[in-house]
Amino acid sequence: MTLEEFTNEVLPLKNKLHRFAVRFLGDDMEAQDVVQEVLIKVWHRREELDRVDNMEAWCMTVTRNLSLDKLKSTKRKNTVQMPDGLDVSEDHKRTPFHSTAAGDMMNNIDKLMISLPEKQRQVMQLRDIEGFSYKEISEILTLDLNQVKVNLFRARKFIREKLFEMNAYGLQ
Repeated sequence: MTLEEFTNEVLPLKNKLHRFAVRFLGDDMEAQDVVQEVLIKVWHRREELDRVDNMEAWCMTVTRNLSLDKLKSTKRKNTVQMPDGLDVSEDHKRTPFHSTAAGDMMNNIDKLMISLPEKQRQVMQLRDIEGFSYKEISEILTLDLNQVKVNLFRARKFIREKLFEMNAYGLQ
C-alpha cells in the first residue's frame, strides 16, 4: 500500500472509526487514541494489506478489538455519548419546534441505545448509524449472519416500544 492508497482508502474512514470507538468507550479522547492506533497499525502493516478484501471492514474490526482491549484494561463501565453533528433532519426546512423535537428524539434514542445489551448496541450502531451491510457487520463483530439479524431486530423492537411508551402520555 502506497501513501496515496492509504490517503485515499484509509484516511476517509477516520470519522466512521471514531464514531464506532466512541460507542464502545463512551469517551471522545479515548476513541481518538484508538483511531490513531488503528491508523498506525494499518500503516505499519501496509505491505500485508493487499490480501484484505474489504479495507473498511478490516479497519472496523481492528477498531473494535482495540476498543475492547482498552475497556478490559481500564475495567470501567461503558457509557456512551451521541456523536456531535449527528442530525437526520434538513435544517433549512425545519422550524425551531421541529428541530427541538428531533433533538429530543435523538437524545431519547441515545439513552435507550445505552441501555441495550452490548451486542445489540454494536449491531444497531453499525447498521443504522454507520450503514454497514449485514455481511460486513457479521465480519466486523465475528457473529453469525442470523445473530446479526436477530440482535438488530431485538434492538429496534426495544427502541420502538420504549419510544412508544415515552410518547404515549399515558394513553393506551
